[in-house]
Amino acid sequence: MTIRPGTRRTVRPVDAQVDERGDAPPADRPLRVAMIAPPWLSVPPLGYGGTESVIDTLCRGLQRRGDAVLLVASGDSTCPVERTSRFDSQLGMDGGAAREIEHAAYGHAAAERWGADVVHDHTLSGPALGALTLPIPVVTTCHCPLTSDLAPLYRLLTRRVPLVAISRSQAAEAGDDIEVSTVIHHGVDLVGLRGEADDASEAARESCEGFAMFLGRMSPDKGVDVAIDVAVAAGVPLVIGAKMREPLERQYFDDVVRPRLGPGVEYLGELDRRTQFDLLRRASCLLNPIQWNEPFGLVAIEAMAVGTPVIATPRGAMPEIVEHGVTGFLGESVTELAEALSQIGRLDRDACRRRVAEYFSMELLATEHARFYRRVMDAPGAGRHS
Repeated sequence: MTIRPGTRRTVRPVDAQVDERGDAPPADRPLRVAMIAPPWLSVPPLGYGGTESVIDTLCRGLQRRGDAVLLVASGDSTCPVERTSRFDSQLGMDGGAAREIEHAAYGHAAAERWGADVVHDHTLSGPALGALTLPIPVVTTCHCPLTSDLAPLYRLLTRRVPLVAISRSQAAEAGDDIEVSTVIHHGVDLVGLRGEADDASEAARESCEGFAMFLGRMSPDKGVDVAIDVAVAAGVPLVIGAKMREPLERQYFDDVVRPRLGPGVEYLGELDRRTQFDLLRRASCLLNPIQWNEPFGLVAIEAMAVGTPVIATPRGAMPEIVEHGVTGFLGESVTELAEALSQIGRLDRDACRRRVAEYFSMELLATEHARFYRRVMDAPGAGRHS
């Protein structure tokens, strides 16, 4: 992994309506950030969608800091910042590379007209396009493993576009050929997630109903079957909320998960955000026995934000998120995880909230990104001369 301070391009004012602020805004002037989300889901998502949830949180956090944000997303997005869209609604499975490029190109043009200081492009194809066409800095975040089939793309892309990794684990897997500019963990809006039931820690404790919760995608990578085996071994009821839209997800459910359902193991389908957090608040813990090196794992900090500890396998970013024995437990085997589940009641749910407030808050997410944007804009050669 190579950590670098900036980028190799230069910056200039983008149009006549922008104030004469030179190559980069002074530290006391709010930033103007154009945020380009993937067009597949709305921002925030109605159900499953970690990337879109994080983009929503980042936009709101930057706005709360006093920065201006232009969000380029599907037209059905409701994130409360200035928005523009190429498509009226989320593309979902109807999308493809050509439509993503169309969406990104629209966003880049909108960002330049709007007078953005920096473009943060979360799409796959957009950052390379922006690096070639925009006279303002473009940065990107990789929301997938850097060891995947996309590694060759990021190897070339990061020569021109600063890359944000979302965990130290993800950055470490990038290798020396992919230049990682910074690591910024995801964050959540503590106030928004707590809700009325979390006004007092005692109320949150009393609401715990003893069942364990699984939230995620119906996939062997997420370990739904392992979560069931752990709960059954511990004698603890399990409630499952999982996205199941793709053929492979349905096949995994039919072949592996459905035979494990029964008394004490309930599958509720894909849940909307409100239902997710209502159940998380009431659960004794989140079971997150991932079977792959997940780059982050947003659901873990969402659970801790509402005072629910996490039991997980020590894969990917989980050791960066879960403080073993304090905000949850890490274990390799079904036996270890079941033993942890039997001990979950001795953990302090307030400690979970404190850890999120200190390391994974919306305020920290926005502040670290704003600091990174300014560093990129201040770097020699930031932007591109026309």
